[in-house]
Amino acid sequence: MVVVTQPAAGDFKAFTSTCTHWGCQVTAVENDQIICRCHGSRFSATDGSVILGPATLPLGPKAVTVKDGQLTLG
Repeated sequence: MVVVTQPAAGDFKAFTSTCTHWGCQVTAVENDQIICRCHGSRFSATDGSVILGPATLPLGPKAVTVKDGQLTLG
């Protein structure tokens, strides 16, 4: 599973949706942060880096492209 963000208009990013702390699924994107509510980890919606632990590793990036208004992963 993946989480897709749009940090700026027309700029889409995709990351694994599995938190690197204990493997919970991230549940929300708010205020430019990807949030895991299991233990409170927060990740950057721009690059997947850790903003707030307990996670210490970033979310893994996934390739995403936009063509004719459709997002394609991979």
